[in-house]
Amino acid sequence: MPSSNPNHLDPSELGTREYWDTLYARELRNHAADPSDEGTTWFDDANAECKMAQLLGDMASARQLARETASLLDLGCGNGSMLFALRAEQWKGRALGVDYSPQSVALARQVASSRGVHDARTVDFAEWDVMGGSYEGVLSGAQEHGWDVVLDKGTFDAISLAGPRSCELYPARVAPLVRKGGLFLVTSCNWTEEELTSWFVGEDNGAGFVVAGRAEYRTFSFGGVKGQTVSTLCFERI
Repeated sequence: MPSSNPNHLDPSELGTREYWDTLYARELRNHAADPSDEGTTWFDDANAECKMAQLLGDMASARQLARETASLLDLGCGNGSMLFALRAEQWKGRALGVDYSPQSVALARQVASSRGVHDARTVDFAEWDVMGGSYEGVLSGAQEHGWDVVLDKGTFDAISLAGPRSCELYPARVAPLVRKGGLFLVTSCNWTEEELTSWFVGEDNGAGFVVAGRAEYRTFSFGGVKGQTVSTLCFERI
């Protein structure tokens, strides 16, 4: 039976570890020299972090997901800005950002330190590869059976540029990280909402997700077709 997944993207340097190690090493040096320079916040021009926080708040209200205790896992955390944004929105449960680039993790920790993030339950960062890391590195203790909320802001985009096999495996790698009934929010500039749905809800991936919500972005029209440059969907694991 042919795959129902969308056509693959052409591989790019943005799908390589070397690209991200180089980028975050430079941003680490820049931040050390000027703490106000926290590096790149992906999709900042679309206000994606605010949109994701608003969507998560809406989804939480409908599911009695408590801001005081809900656990947060950010995949491909970069400079940590997504988790800092959620802390500012009073999400106070355990928060862990992971990235396969050690330079990214060092940058996120350095930014947290310079910001003076002193929440009673701190924001933690760790080196972990979502595509090849042992689940023991992120599934333990209260999160042994998954996290309440898992976040992806551009990571699936980067993985999709690493080659076809990686993006095909990603949904099934993510699924165990989300507890049953938990939420997975993904933001992309490479895939439409329909394509994201095909990747994560399609019959081929075995991830066990259903669409629970979407974020609204400014739309544009071209050739009689309406679209948006960024897509954010919230999936629930069933």
